[in-house]
Order: sequence, then structure tokens, then C-alpha cells
Amino acid sequence: MSADINKLEQIASQVRRDIVRMVHACQSGHPGGSLGCTDYFVALYFYAMKNDPSFNMDGIGEDLFFLSNGHISPVFYSTLARAGYFPVSELATFRKIDSRLQGHPTTHEGLPGIRIASGSLGQGLSVAIGAAQAKKLNQDDNLVYVMMGDGELQEGQVWEAAMYAPHNKMDNIIAAIDYNGAQIDGATKDVLSLGNLRAKWEAFGWDVMEVEQGNNMAAVIQGLDEAKSRTGKGKPVMILLHTEMGKGVDFMMGSHKWHGIAPNDEQLASALAQNAETLGDY
Repeated sequence: MSADINKLEQIASQVRRDIVRMVHACQSGHPGGSLGCTDYFVALYFYAMKNDPSFNMDGIGEDLFFLSNGHISPVFYSTLARAGYFPVSELATFRKIDSRLQGHPTTHEGLPGIRIASGSLGQGLSVAIGAAQAKKLNQDDNLVYVMMGDGELQEGQVWEAAMYAPHNKMDNIIAAIDYNGAQIDGATKDVLSLGNLRAKWEAFGWDVMEVEQGNNMAAVIQGLDEAKSRTGKGKPVMILLHTEMGKGVDFMMGSHKWHGIAPNDEQLASALAQNAETLGDY
């Protein structure tokens, strides 16, 4: 399957518009990591995954995605809406009372595309591995994807899951780490150094690859194609996705300060001006 890079970049630009508008409207949320992961989410849902917006919770016969670092919900919600899972207009309800679009994804309101509640960091990889194991038991050849944050790797449960997957030859899972080097309190190297991540995951038995340009759509597409080609060979696959926090909004880029604060009116206007409207705002 060939990728229309220009079209995917247009969608990514619109998703970035959605992110800053959503967070600005409620003056709450996490724009930095959402903007940094936009290209990956768009590539995943509009190119790589076999997914069905009509949404079956059991996910049989399709690829599954789990978001572990649930605080980057704005990029998840926007991508799902733009992919047809629910009306784009619902993005305007982000973080409002009785909204299905809470700050961290939840399942009790039945929002299409959301399979687990996430936000308590460290749990998503375990869930994804469980889903991958269920697919093997059901003789379902589709894949399971999961996204984690790099700061999230400071949670111990991640490393329990890291041991489990290779031991059980879970070669139908593709995990990705948003490797931007920043977390809420500063640089990961200063808060709690992650060391050599590639060496760590390889030591645990994963097939590790790196996408050095995680904000370049063509590079992300190439990385996903490579990751898929490595499945089914006895090892789980790990993508170290090098991104920049706040990508696409110049005053947010590279700063951990935008991990969890909202832009004001003037900053919103600047952010929108840097991302051309393509699909139509909600």
C-alpha cells in the first residue's frame, strides 16, 4: 500500500489545529506531547492500521491500538474523529462536564476507538500484550499497537511487561515510545535518566528499531512499514520514535513547560497561523 504523504501531512496539520483549539477552549490539557506525536498517530490511523471506525470492542479481525500515556488524549481524540469514529464537532466538548472526551481517555461513556481507560502511567503495554495474546489464541493474524511516553518508562510495571512479551514470543505487537526526552518536571535525563534505551529493550529480548525523524511523515511511514515487516518472527517489535515536544508550534517546541498548560488567546492565534486549515475546523 502506497502512502499519499501530502494528504497525510494535511491531516496532521489539521490535527495540530484541533489540539491547540481543544486545549485552549477549556484552558486545560496536554498540548506538548500531543503535538509531538501527531505525525505518528496520523500515519497509524490513515495508513498503517487495518481499523474499522464502526468500532467493535472485541476488535476481532482488525488491528488494535492502545494509548498508554493517556494525557496526550487531544491527539488521540482528534485523530479518531478525523478518521470517522465519532463526529468532529464533538471535539468542542473536550474536558467538559458529561463529555465523552475527558482529559484522560475513559471507557464508561462508550467513546468509539477507546478500548481502555489510560492515564495511570505504566499500564498500557501490559494491556496491549494481553490483547496480542488473545489474538494468537483466536488465530487472528492482525496486529496490536501501543504508544508509551519516555518518562513513563520510569514506572516499574513497564519492565514486567517488557520481560513477559519476549518470553511468550509475542511477535504480533508493535510498541512505540515517544522519545522526546521531556516530562512534566523537566528533561528525562535530569529527572531519572533512562540510559541507553535501545540496549535495554534489546537486552529484554525485543526487536528494536529507531525512527530518528519522528516528525517527518515520510520517515514515520517508512518506520511503520519496517516495523510491520519484522512482526511474525518470534520477537515483539519496539520503535524508538524520536519526536520534539510541541512540534508545529514554534513557541512550544522543545520545552517541557508545554507538557500540561494551555495557550492564551494570542498564543492560540499564533499556533493556528502556523498550521494551515485543510479539512475544516469544528
